[in-house]
Amino acid sequence: MPYKLPKGWEWVRLGEITNYNGRKNLRSDEIPPNAWLLDLEDIEKDTSRVIKRAKYSERQSKSTKSTFNKGDILYGKLRPYLNKVIVADNGGVCTTEIVPIVPYIGVDSEFLKWLLKCPSFLAYVNSLMYGVKMPRLGSDGAIMSIHPLPPFSEQHRIITKIDQLMMHCDELEKLRSEREQRQ
Repeated sequence: MPYKLPKGWEWVRLGEITNYNGRKNLRSDEIPPNAWLLDLEDIEKDTSRVIKRAKYSERQSKSTKSTFNKGDILYGKLRPYLNKVIVADNGGVCTTEIVPIVPYIGVDSEFLKWLLKCPSFLAYVNSLMYGVKMPRLGSDGAIMSIHPLPPFSEQHRIITKIDQLMMHCDELEKLRSEREQRQ
């Protein structure tokens, strides 16, 4: 174990607390035209903001897509150092370079998103990536990754604190931008 955890926390593997790649795939002829189609380039690196929402009919991609539901964690396994991880706010389909991760009961989706964005997980991922042109994280490496898991109530407390801190960061960024525009 990497370090001692507080009472009530435990070390877990991602495959023990989620169904990694836990949704079915659809052929292009099975996808409704109005379905949300999420591509990797629709997610901003590091911030994990969705910067574009497209319908399947707008892109007409012919490849197989993974389905996802509201609350699933969508993890960009291609070039994982770009840190593209979101919690789906609606159901849809995505490129197979994005992995739908379904958390089990007792694991909050928002908390899991932050676990997958933390520096220690990014370092782990960077040590396992394979492929020169299109580096990616393999399923086995992801499933075997080790994470600290607090009790459910503590997950909520941590998420609330992260949200507060992120609001402060956004305010500081806005002030910095305004200051630069005045100069």
